[in-house]
Amino acid sequence: MPNPPTGFQHGITLDQAQRVATAALEEGRRLGLAPLTVVVLDAAGQMKALLKEDGCSLLRPAIAHGKAFGAMGLGFGGRELARRSQGMPGFMNAFSDLAGGAAVPVPGGVLVRDGQGAILGAVGISGDLSDKDEAAAVAGIKAAGLTPDTGDDA
Repeated sequence: MPNPPTGFQHGITLDQAQRVATAALEEGRRLGLAPLTVVVLDAAGQMKALLKEDGCSLLRPAIAHGKAFGAMGLGFGGRELARRSQGMPGFMNAFSDLAGGAAVPVPGGVLVRDGQGAILGAVGISGDLSDKDEAAAVAGIKAAGLTPDTGDDA
């Protein structure tokens, strides 16, 4: 009888997720940002890591999750989701309804890709302005040796 599998693989590893989250918070401190909450989801959209700094408000974990979940839900970084939200509000309202209200289409939701471009997961950060949240997410992803996808080509 063959040995059972050792576990399912869902993209980003726990070690990578922890590195991303820790490095993102470090970048936030370096930039002097407001207290941040970082959520890392795996390729199945499941929570892999959550770090919430002291001083974060009550809904920051839900907002950070929503940024990452929205990116995973459509396979676009938060910047592209924000553009589509402006250009196709009916579709984005339906998407939000289908996601149970758990998708936040703004910068700060960043896809995590491997060297070949495969999506490993997503990071969502909330606490400061969305552009600053995104900068911390990008820094965290890069610190883990992975590729960020904000939804911009640049």
